[in-house]
Amino acid sequence: MNSIQHFFWWCAGVHKETLSRYPEEHSKYVSIGATIFFTGLFASLAGGYALYFVFSGNDNAIFYSLVFGLMWGLAIFNLDRYIVLSIDKNQNAFRQFLQALPRILLAVLIGLVISRPLELKIFDKEIQDYLRVEYLKKQQAAIDTLNRTFENKYAVEYGQLRALKVQADSLENDLKKARQALNHEIFGTKTDETSGVMGYGPYAKMKEANLKKQEVYLDTLRSRIQQKESLLSERKVREGIMAQKILTDRSLDSAINVAGFADRNAALSNLHKKADGSEDPSTKYAVIFITLLFVFFECLPVFVKLMSKKDVYDIAVNNQKAVHAFESTSDVDVEKNALNKLISQRTDVAIQRRLDKLSQMYEDQKNTN
Repeated sequence: MNSIQHFFWWCAGVHKETLSRYPEEHSKYVSIGATIFFTGLFASLAGGYALYFVFSGNDNAIFYSLVFGLMWGLAIFNLDRYIVLSIDKNQNAFRQFLQALPRILLAVLIGLVISRPLELKIFDKEIQDYLRVEYLKKQQAAIDTLNRTFENKYAVEYGQLRALKVQADSLENDLKKARQALNHEIFGTKTDETSGVMGYGPYAKMKEANLKKQEVYLDTLRSRIQQKESLLSERKVREGIMAQKILTDRSLDSAINVAGFADRNAALSNLHKKADGSEDPSTKYAVIFITLLFVFFECLPVFVKLMSKKDVYDIAVNNQKAVHAFESTSDVDVEKNALNKLISQRTDVAIQRRLDKLSQMYEDQKNTN
């Protein structure tokens, strides 16, 4: 437990010798250090997971993700540690807030960055379902585009085919009417087109002969239509259009497994949109709340430091800084620097004067103490 405590103290960036003199502050800085550590740990997991999708399918994907995750986590850990250390508790509350404001904005940005990959993992099943539908739509759109391009390329042939089909449909309707008229003629039904005499007479024979001619011509039209369709189908095969097919379940699963970070990120952003154009607020708010959770978690070290009052440890550290600042800028040190400069210049009279002045300053400080 003592080792863990000292580790979290190190994460918080405290001066161990000074903090050890104030046991009442130990738990506080253990909590701050733990918060900084776990923020870096979450950042490492998120960064590694994001890079895993970048190199998805590569044999070294796991190795790359581990290395990048470690580097990203250490970078965020070091940045958070600096943010907490740089807040001066000896300033008033407003100055502390102004001092921490740029760091809070930076923490918000980091929170947004590290939350996205973990959100992708949380909504992985929903993202896969969304990508399945989107890939099918894209494949169907690609097939439709190729077919339209092919039809535009062979517009003349398609025009001839449509004309033949229209002619064949019209002739088939005429044949239905001709068969009906032949039946009326044979059974003696009186109409504008029949004699009204029952039996297979000359009018019935004439109508039957005309009907057979039309049937022969219809067979010729159908043969020409079939030839034209076969020709167009061969050209489709030759140009590779027939090779474009709707993705099977296995193909969809393979495409989803190798989907990149951009596709998954776009899918996550559109999860709340339904097929009919409406929105699902529950999914939308769930993504927002998870993002806010990570942003708050990233900002937590700064908030803890801001909310904590100035304690005895802060006072002790501030006093030590003041002593060091005085020692580094005292008149004695200034005189020492000047003396060293004169010695380097070999000016004997000036050296003696400086030595006398320095001795007097030591005496004065000694009497003062």
